[in-house]
Amino acid sequence: MIVTDFRVEPATWLADMADLRSVRTEVFVLEQSVPEDEEWDEHDARSHHVIARDADDRPIGTGRLTPMHTIGRMAIMRDWRGKGVGAAILRVLLERARELHYPAVELHSQLHAVHFYARAGFVAFGDEYNECGIAHRNMRLELDVAPVRVAEPLPPVPEAQLWLSTNRDEARAALLAVIGGARRDLAIMTRDLDPDLLDHADVLDALKHVATGGPNARIRILVQEPSRASTLAPRVITLAQRLSSTFAIRTPIEEIDRQFAGAFIVNDRGGWFERTLAIRFEGEGSSYAPPRQSQLLRLFDAIWERSEPVAEMRRLEI
Repeated sequence: MIVTDFRVEPATWLADMADLRSVRTEVFVLEQSVPEDEEWDEHDARSHHVIARDADDRPIGTGRLTPMHTIGRMAIMRDWRGKGVGAAILRVLLERARELHYPAVELHSQLHAVHFYARAGFVAFGDEYNECGIAHRNMRLELDVAPVRVAEPLPPVPEAQLWLSTNRDEARAALLAVIGGARRDLAIMTRDLDPDLLDHADVLDALKHVATGGPNARIRILVQEPSRASTLAPRVITLAQRLSSTFAIRTPIEEIDRQFAGAFIVNDRGGWFERTLAIRFEGEGSSYAPPRQSQLLRLFDAIWERSEPVAEMRRLEI
């Protein structure tokens, strides 16, 4: 079975030094007894690095491409060997070498890894030799340099519309704009389902349009006071009950989350609207501001993971 719960991405020595060093220290210094003063060199700061991370963002593998057209420091954590991580790292390094128009790359392969590199097209040359107390062979791969590609123009950045609300109508208009701008995903943080905003015919129609817009539609709602919400916003609950495959409602159980004072909504196209105090209509937002949208979504996701389905709404078979 091919393991897919890891990713490989470019890294820099300045930004990712700690993670790169942690893998190489574990594999080379501790496991293979390579002297530390031989593991680190002046090429690290000048090389193109690659790092592999698991699903929890922990570093599990490294590799580098030096200005001398050599690949090295290929290291995979013990528990991840034989799962395709090394091949993925090597592939990314070779792609980078082709982008840089290197005609060939070389490497110093430990003897046990010669067959691994040979499968990627490397050819061994020269005699076996000792490096850091470990037997090695030199290997080389001639590259088919990738043709220069003309970069396609980036899609235009949507023109952002800013919203400031001071009353119910302005807050409802901003809420409708965020819902209407959604592709298929909405996240709503609310104290009591905001009856003056959410439990309104126009807003309910907009939510229904998103919920029925496609098979991957999803509307998640965090409600801090579900008992109160059941009384104040019955039409929202009825809609969620009818479209239970799309709607998911949870309530926070951690005290810090239950005491969160604000309310907000974010969509999956960079739009958001936030009220610092959920009991008031004053708020601000934008139709396209990905940095703030991402911040609010990360906050929502963190609280969502700590929350539980709403008991009152389970009795309604939501």
